[in-house]
Amino acid sequence: MKEMEIFGKMSITDEKDEIIKKYQTAAKAIIKAGMMPFPLTNTFIEILKYYLDEEDLEFIKAFKMKQSMTMEQLKKKLKDMSEEEIDRIAQKLAKKGFIFNQPSSKGFIVYRLMPIVMIGTFEYQFMQNLPESEAELNRIKKIAELYEKLLEELAGKIQEGYDTIVPVFEKQPSTDRTVTLLSSKGTKSIEINEKMEVQEQVLPAQTIEDIINKFDDIAVGNCFCRQYRKMLGHTCELNAPMETCFTFGKSARHVIQQGFGRRVSKEEALKIMKEAEEAGLIHKAFHNSSNIYKDENSICNCCKDCCDIFNLWRMGATPIITSTNYVSQINQDICIGCGTCIERCPMDTISLNDDNKAVVNESHCIGCGICARFCPEEAVTLKEGMRRVYIPPPRLET
Repeated sequence: MKEMEIFGKMSITDEKDEIIKKYQTAAKAIIKAGMMPFPLTNTFIEILKYYLDEEDLEFIKAFKMKQSMTMEQLKKKLKDMSEEEIDRIAQKLAKKGFIFNQPSSKGFIVYRLMPIVMIGTFEYQFMQNLPESEAELNRIKKIAELYEKLLEELAGKIQEGYDTIVPVFEKQPSTDRTVTLLSSKGTKSIEINEKMEVQEQVLPAQTIEDIINKFDDIAVGNCFCRQYRKMLGHTCELNAPMETCFTFGKSARHVIQQGFGRRVSKEEALKIMKEAEEAGLIHKAFHNSSNIYKDENSICNCCKDCCDIFNLWRMGATPIITSTNYVSQINQDICIGCGTCIERCPMDTISLNDDNKAVVNESHCIGCGICARFCPEEAVTLKEGMRRVYIPPPRLET
């Protein structure tokens, strides 16, 4: 039973209930801003408590119905706040990864509420360098544990409503585009075997060099997946470099302004990308509006064991939805069945047949080129042709 009000003032219990309601309202707006159907759990609220104070909650409440707003629109929603106050809180929330506040193509600032994950607070949190203070480091480990629990709750929700949710996933656009590695471990180009029959179209940039050379503003930060896994006590199996998460254009300016990453030249960006390839990482490009024919806004360099694109799929939380211009093919006459491609494939889509030769399940191949790059016998070639790969999350046994 709630405590009675004393002298017309709210009791401590009532005040706590009121604050929880504010967190719940903010949580609903943040969930609505993203692509992932997170359940509104105590874990989600605890994550918000880590970042947000009451002033922040009031500000986020303004985005309940609309994810992006101009200053004039915000002033109508936040009538008790001056323009200076609105801008101050927006800047504070941008530093926390909840607001994107960059000028539009028309020159005025648009304030956009970010989701908790993909792409939002989670990614911006773990792109940054880790603090030196042990106390601060322990706080980040705590938030990493909360994110881990939240993602497990997401997987539970997807599995529980599998038959209803998965058909919705199937209709979604590609979340990313796999940019294929086109050279082997040395400098030799991977053989392009043939073209698939596809409708003629203007293709997006097919090489990392072409993408990098499109942009003047480039930022790099730490791989948020590897940093997050590190905070959970995981060691990357590839011992991959950490600073490999790229953003471009408006996204890069935001990352630099908020201190989530640093500005790099085209030359340094290409050098880091080359090191990522040598480590066996996979290039994943993300495009504006999830449209692969629009400009790229970021590139992740992913490893099989740390990357959440692959981990969330394996744990039954999200599908793999990617666009790719290639599919791998293995020459049975050259393959010696060494298993290198099986070990490297992030999708576990290669297996040995009865003749101890590697074979590819083409419907699950994302065309990353890792198998071709590291095959010691050069038995892997690539078949060219833009396609969408959709692989639903596995249905896990309960």
